Amino acid sequence: MPVVRGLKALSACAAVGASLVLAALPPAHAVDGPAPDPHNAKAMRDMATAMAVTAKYVDEREAIKDGYVPHGKECMTNPFGAGAMGYHYVKESNWGSTDPARPTALLYSTEKDRYGRRKLETVEWMSADRDQDLKTTDDRPTMFGLPFDGPMPGHWEGMPKHYDLHMWAYRENPAGRFHNWNTALKCPGNPAPNPMHADHG
Repeated sequence: MPVVRGLKALSACAAVGASLVLAALPPAHAVDGPAPDPHNAKAMRDMATAMAVTAKYVDEREAIKDGYVPHGKECMTNPFGAGAMGYHYVKESNWGSTDPARPTALLYSTEKDRYGRRKLETVEWMSADRDQDLKTTDDRPTMFGLPFDGPMPGHWEGMPKHYDLHMWAYRENPAGRFHNWNTALKCPGNPAPNPMHADHG
């Protein structure tokens, strides 16, 4: 089908072009929000790996087929400032991963395309807070040379206190590629914040 071929072509282009995209990133001092050191070769390789591996998930069906399951039934609004996130699709077997090729979650758009599918916007890694104490941070993970956000409460029932790191690989974030909230996004109807949501998300 033409649509399928188009999605496959888009995925292939995204994978092939990942390193070119990364090479074009401005230096860290010119980027708003947290950003890896462009001279950190491992961080740059890991970013390219994450983008190459997740490129196929621009097709929401591929994510579901690979075990990413929608969690939470709402778009997440930042309760402490500007911005929002999309819909979380979580792969439980990747929980706690700091492997760029094994993100815990994929975040999809609030809107759907004409075929009824959401668009991939963000890649996210999550790790449980070892002692479930929000006041301690001795087990904070890092990736791409950046510390994870948190610890924070869970966002839905059964989700533990945790750390997370977002990479806005498929949608521009004015606050920075690794900022947790996208300040250009707003949830449909701007629903009241869920008290389970943390300030980091």
